[in-house]
Amino acid sequence: LLEHFGGDFPLWLAPKQVIILPISDKYLSYANELENKLFENDIRVSVDGRSEKMGAKIRDAEINKIPIMLIVGEKEENDGSASVRRRHTGDLGSTSVDKLIPEIVEEIINRRRA
Repeated sequence: LLEHFGGDFPLWLAPKQVIILPISDKYLSYANELENKLFENDIRVSVDGRSEKMGAKIRDAEINKIPIMLIVGEKEENDGSASVRRRHTGDLGSTSVDKLIPEIVEEIINRRRA
């Protein structure tokens, strides 16, 4: 499998399916709250809590071939949303967490290639 996908696994097979990228330390608690919600839905997720620039965090997530990046800041915290970025399609805009989680779960269950 590793040779077939070259380490670029589809969402359902990826060791880490989602990474949450808070834009600053102020939004780390919201990122952790979101991480718990995703984890409760059997989504393999982690938070990048490093004090790095957002570009560096995104680049590292892409190098590590993580299929979905969720970027969170003040607007997302206030709206209960996350800005979604997919590895191959780029920025998809902001989406409600209540809408996003079922979409990710459905994609994993159906094993769709995004």
